[in-house]
Amino acid sequence: MYRNILVPIDGSPTAGLGLREAIELARCLGSRIRILHIVNGAAWVGLESASTQMIEEILAEARSAGESIVHQAKATARAAGLEEVDSKLIDAPSQHAGDLILAEAREWPADLIVCGTHGRRGLRRILMGSDAEYIVRSSSVPVLLVRGG
Repeated sequence: MYRNILVPIDGSPTAGLGLREAIELARCLGSRIRILHIVNGAAWVGLESASTQMIEEILAEARSAGESIVHQAKATARAAGLEEVDSKLIDAPSQHAGDLILAEAREWPADLIVCGTHGRRGLRRILMGSDAEYIVRSSSVPVLLVRGG
């Protein structure tokens, strides 16, 4: 049914909950998972006046942190007994994470996307947006949202 499960992660506890749910599904269904982390530029908004060197250093740190996040997630999946685990880190500092996740789901191809969601409401949701909501509204494959505490 769900042979390929895509799991976008960002290192947050909520993403960790999504990862754990994907691992359990994969174990029960005999599926494989792909862990996806996106080095995204949303965090650097307002750095237009920063030097090129400073921006490159920030991006290098973000890549390094992303590699660590992916490594830990793969170790978690393998420790849970999953053999078919791969990962991908996308370096796209100026693109919307939701679009990149959906593109990866099409290209891999994923049968299911499992995302942690913060469950923001009201003004916080308006100001911060929601990649999970965007993915749900735009995905051509089923999406399972795992809500954080």
